[in-house]
Amino acid sequence: MDRRNYIKSVGAAGAGLALTGCLGGGGGGSETVTIGSDIPYRPFEYETTDGELTGFDVDIAQAVFVDQLGYDYEFIQTSFDTIIPSLNNGNFRVIMSAMTINDERDEEVDFSDPYFTAYQTVVVREDSDISSKEDLAGTRAGVQKGTTGAAAAQELKSELGGDLEINEYDQIPDAFSALLNNQVDCVINDNTVSAEFVNGEGEGQVRFLEGEGAAAEAGQEAPPYLTLTVENYGIAFREDDDELLAVVNGALAAIKEDETYDEIYGEYFAG
Repeated sequence: MDRRNYIKSVGAAGAGLALTGCLGGGGGGSETVTIGSDIPYRPFEYETTDGELTGFDVDIAQAVFVDQLGYDYEFIQTSFDTIIPSLNNGNFRVIMSAMTINDERDEEVDFSDPYFTAYQTVVVREDSDISSKEDLAGTRAGVQKGTTGAAAAQELKSELGGDLEINEYDQIPDAFSALLNNQVDCVINDNTVSAEFVNGEGEGQVRFLEGEGAAAEAGQEAPPYLTLTVENYGIAFREDDDELLAVVNGALAAIKEDETYDEIYGEYFAG
């Protein structure tokens, strides 16, 4: 079986498979770890034109669950704004969906050790007059529901004295489409995902808003554009799943030690 083609949608059938087919906790090649994920979110999880499921999170899942732990895995499509309740309802075993570790989520789930650092950024149209964060006052921002991009937009709205309209979308491609169609003036989202759009479908039509921000303030090597936040991604587990969490942390450490992580990272984020 090509594991990168193995994807289901959440529903009655999907939930049943997740509960009956997930691993029991020991080991064994026939056991399946079911993974909740919001797809598409390129380059972390998305389908190719041939219907193949691929992306950074998919390759990390392969390295962790298959190569290190000897399990199989199955990605289950679910909406990001309901993904934590779906996990806790037993629809799948873990979440891998470019999920930022934060205090609010940590009250509902347990997280693995961080495996990726990201930044919330702002994308505007190429011909926009917006050239600074202050210029966003009085504009419309597109975000994806339930994400830290939406939270960053709310923080920005407060910083601008409430003078920011926020339009929420079910998936981030819808927010980018709204930007191209002049329905919003900017999109606030993770930098690597936004870069895929800036350098791909939106090339020549959109650009990152420049300026220093959270990354520079934190003393990190900042990207060459405005950063609203500095965030770390983790794999999310139900709070009673300590055994699986422990072995996954061990597997994450192992793929970093043997440079498998660096190889996967270079494939998606070279340069």
